[in-house]
Amino acid sequence: MAEAGKARFRVAWICLALVGAGIFVFGLVAVIAPGSGDVRLMRADGLAAIGLGLFGTLITVLPFRRREVWAWWAQWFYPVFWVAHLAGRLPPGKDHVHQVVFIVLSLLGLLLPVREFFPRPSSGAEQGATAVTAVQDRKGG
Repeated sequence: MAEAGKARFRVAWICLALVGAGIFVFGLVAVIAPGSGDVRLMRADGLAAIGLGLFGTLITVLPFRRREVWAWWAQWFYPVFWVAHLAGRLPPGKDHVHQVVFIVLSLLGLLLPVREFFPRPSSGAEQGATAVTAVQDRKGG
């Protein structure tokens, strides 16, 4: 992989890890200091957010970094989740800036490395040249 591709991939998985960590931290805050309203519901939501953040982060740092295609598809939950929150004006918060930030981070994390997960098929000429080179290498010439 070229240096630019390595850098793009590093930025991508870090963006997704930040989204996962942000969700995890929100969950911790909701469990520890649920605020006003239905405290039990807020703690339950916080516990769910801890799980979502933990699983998303684990998917990012393990199979996503190994370039397992299923992990790339699974991470599309992040932008869908945050767009739904933004469109529905759902909590947490009332300013919704964090939702836009998480949408941008998750889309960057998924679109920057798209060619790592789905490489362009090589042309027939490239395949032929590769086959000739492989035959020459086996023959020692």
